[in-house]
Amino acid sequence: MASRKEQKQARREERLQAEQAAEAEGRRKKLFAGIGAAALAAVVVVVALVGISQSGSDDETSGDVSQSALVEEELAGVPQRGTVLGGPKVKVRIVEFGDLQCPACAQFSESQIPELIDGTVKAGEATLEFRNFTIIGPDSVVAAKAALAASEQDRYWQFVELFYRNQGPENGGYVTDEFLTDIARGAGVEDLDAWSEARQDPKWEATLAKTQQDAAALGFQGTPSVLVEGPGGSEPLGSFPSLDQIQEAIARVR
Repeated sequence: MASRKEQKQARREERLQAEQAAEAEGRRKKLFAGIGAAALAAVVVVVALVGISQSGSDDETSGDVSQSALVEEELAGVPQRGTVLGGPKVKVRIVEFGDLQCPACAQFSESQIPELIDGTVKAGEATLEFRNFTIIGPDSVVAAKAALAASEQDRYWQFVELFYRNQGPENGGYVTDEFLTDIARGAGVEDLDAWSEARQDPKWEATLAKTQQDAAALGFQGTPSVLVEGPGGSEPLGSFPSLDQIQEAIARVR
C-alpha cells in the first residue's frame, strides 16, 4: 500500500500531465484556427480579384479605356445624326462648344450632360450638339478629327463621352493613335479602317475653323461654353452654365 507521501506525489504528477495535455490541445486548436483564418483570407482575396476582373471586363475595352458600358447606357435609344443628339423635328437646340482635352468639359460631361440627355433631349424639348472648340493645343485638333470621323458612323456622342471619361492631362501626349483607336472601339465604331481613313479627311479643317469663327462671334473664350437657340431667338450662356440656366434659356427661345 502506497504511503500518504507517495499518493500525494502521484496526484501531483496526474495533475501536471492533465495540465500539459490541456495546454497542448489549446495550442493545437489555435494552430488550426490560424490555418483556417489564413485559408479563408486567401479565398476572400481570390474571390475579390475574380470580382474585380469580371467587373472590369464588362466595362472596359482595351488598355486603360473604361466606362464604355456606362456611356452606351447613357445614350441608348437616343436618335443621333452626325454631331447632333435628339429628334430631327425638335426646334430648340443646345450647342456645347468644348475641347476634348478640357478638364472642365469632362466635368460638365459627367455632371450636366447625362441629365440633359435623360431629361431634355429624350423629352424632345431640345437637341444637343457638341462642337469641337480646339483651344488647348494640337492634340485637341487630333482628338476632334477622330471624333468627327466617328460621326460618319453615328457614334460621335459615344466617342466624345468616352473620351472624356478617359481623359488625360492637357497636352500630356496621351492622345495617340492607339488611345484614339481604343476610344473608337469602345464607342462602338464598327468599321475602324473607314474611321481611321476619315480622320485624315481635309474637310475637318474647315469644320473646325467654322467652329472657331462662330465661338468668337458669340464671345466665347473658354470651354465649355453653351449656346441655346430656337424660334424665339438665341442665348449665349457662356462657360459652364447650370442646368437651371439652360432650362430657363430653352423656355425663352421656344
